[in-house]
Amino acid sequence: MWNDLSKGHSMTNDSVKLSRKATACLVLALLFALVFQLASASRENSITWDEGHHLFDGYNIWKQADYGLNPEVPPLVKMVAAMPLLRMSLNVPPQQGRPAQTEAFLDGRDFMFRNDADKLLFRARMASAVFMLVLAVAVFSAGCEMFGSLAGLLALAFLVFDPNFLAHGALVTTDVAISCCIFVALYLAYRYTKRPSLVRLLLVGLATGLAIVTKFTGLLVFPMLFLLAIVESIYVRDWRLLARRALALLIVAALSLAVLWSFYGFRYSARPEGHDINPPLAEYLRQVPNPQDAHRLALLARTRILPEAYIYGLANTKITENADTSYFFGRIYPHGTWLYFPAAFLIKSTLPFLLLLALALTLIATRRLKQGRELLFLLIPPAVYVAVAMQSHMNIGHRHLLPIYPFLYLLVAAAAIYLIGTNRRWTYAIAALFLWQVAASVRIAPAYMAYGNEAWGGPASVHKYLSDANDDWGQQLKSAKQYLDSRGIKDCWIAYFVDGVVDTSYYGIPCKRLPTINTMWLNLPLDVPPEIDGPVLISDGVLTGIDYGQGELNPYEQFRTLRPTSAIQYGLFVYDGHFKVSLASAHAKAQRARNLLAENRPEEALVEAEQAAALAPESVPVQTTLGDILTQLHRPHEAQSHYHQALISAETIEPELQASSVHILQSKIAALATQ
Repeated sequence: MWNDLSKGHSMTNDSVKLSRKATACLVLALLFALVFQLASASRENSITWDEGHHLFDGYNIWKQADYGLNPEVPPLVKMVAAMPLLRMSLNVPPQQGRPAQTEAFLDGRDFMFRNDADKLLFRARMASAVFMLVLAVAVFSAGCEMFGSLAGLLALAFLVFDPNFLAHGALVTTDVAISCCIFVALYLAYRYTKRPSLVRLLLVGLATGLAIVTKFTGLLVFPMLFLLAIVESIYVRDWRLLARRALALLIVAALSLAVLWSFYGFRYSARPEGHDINPPLAEYLRQVPNPQDAHRLALLARTRILPEAYIYGLANTKITENADTSYFFGRIYPHGTWLYFPAAFLIKSTLPFLLLLALALTLIATRRLKQGRELLFLLIPPAVYVAVAMQSHMNIGHRHLLPIYPFLYLLVAAAAIYLIGTNRRWTYAIAALFLWQVAASVRIAPAYMAYGNEAWGGPASVHKYLSDANDDWGQQLKSAKQYLDSRGIKDCWIAYFVDGVVDTSYYGIPCKRLPTINTMWLNLPLDVPPEIDGPVLISDGVLTGIDYGQGELNPYEQFRTLRPTSAIQYGLFVYDGHFKVSLASAHAKAQRARNLLAENRPEEALVEAEQAAALAPESVPVQTTLGDILTQLHRPHEAQSHYHQALISAETIEPELQASSVHILQSKIAALATQ
């Protein structure tokens, strides 16, 4: 029963054959095209949000066995990316004992830009691209084994020219790497179920272990394997098989745990002896929003089943998921929506792929592609992954869906081979779809990050529906420099999504800084008048209001209704003209007031805060700052008045997005009432 599908495809392949030499030449040509595209994009795009701190963290793991600098993700990708840097003579910033994530971001920035950032980044990106190459080879191998060499070639060809994989395939990030590891683990599990052996089982355990030290979503391999075992047992009506598969899964789990501990040096403590993680794990777990999650993680810490840094990272995932806002179809959501990933899939996938996928699902539904082991291994893992993703509140990018695509590309390749076998004229249709995919990839290079298919208006329209890493992750600075130089622009303003985490001056950007959440977090110097003259450059992550909020909360809301002069890589918009930026100016003045207060200069701070309040009287952070200064000056009645004004704004202006301020303000008002 399991072999029905494979037999059908082997007969289909007889009508279209390629010699081994021709197949090998085509595979090498496709892999060369993949490397060329990844290398070109790596050179032409600037550093993105996570790359600096991931790379610095990986470097520290190699040099100091320090896993506590930023345990946001497990260490595998970071270590691979840092390998080419180990023999270089580098300026390494000393750690200053700040909270882990702040330390990682700031030290990562200094590490990159006090050295030759381009040189470091290109080497690290090419090392990270190994995962993309392994994934490509694995997809081809799986296609050949499941449906024949032509199916393997088709799946590989479509993957090589997928703009989403080209966007992330050579970044020092985890999305393509986890796609690789999950797929390889499931492919090896498929091979084990075909012909069980100890060696094949050990390989499944090794691959699964690599998945869980790549990204926490690697843990989803276990429910995927478990569900596959249940379905397989139902198909063959042999519950003894389920028992054998359950035993095999236990062995895989044990091997995976051993691999995990090996990457942490078989040491529980996140940091080397004499150093503590900041904040300590017990304190950090108190920030986990769900008490049950916090209790489970604390139990793991007490029993030391997992390394401290791994538990810390799991906690970070829960905290970040609860804290992150998301932008979806023109609105900001305080958490997420289950519609996010289905919509992102339809917008960011290429139309050739979607058309072939629709054909494949139709063939399965009509039982022309018969049920079998191959189909289940290609359908169940993506189904499990998507089901979990749709429950997540972390809606920050289509990139989180990349792990499902290798399975689906094999599925569409199987459908294509079936159709070609039924009627040779399908060859022309499949070739046309492939050329369409190639054209989509070539046309958008190197701005792969902003890809969106034609049905939704193409890359120029993606910002209407999605933001963050869907179109703007910090990659446009080199293109921005070319734009400014070509027009001789030296006097400009910029509100950039990754400003502060990335040193824009390294890329020769001459623009004066406008406030963003990052510039406020990092307390970067700002001097913004209430009115400015363009050019004004605003990246989409700022423009949409992901950090500040929408409507009256967004200092750049007016720009959303204006037609930009230009759109650099579809995600950095240029506006010319004269603009009133009262709220942006107020944020800058409020920040300066807080700094003066911290320096024990409350009278000077009051002047700045009053000017800020005059510019933005309904701003919660501005009114709160003014109240704090008046409290310090022992003027409680005036302070209470400004806290009340802030509270009214928090409860009436986009209240969902300002809910966290309400309790803080109520506490401040109550404290003053007792004085």
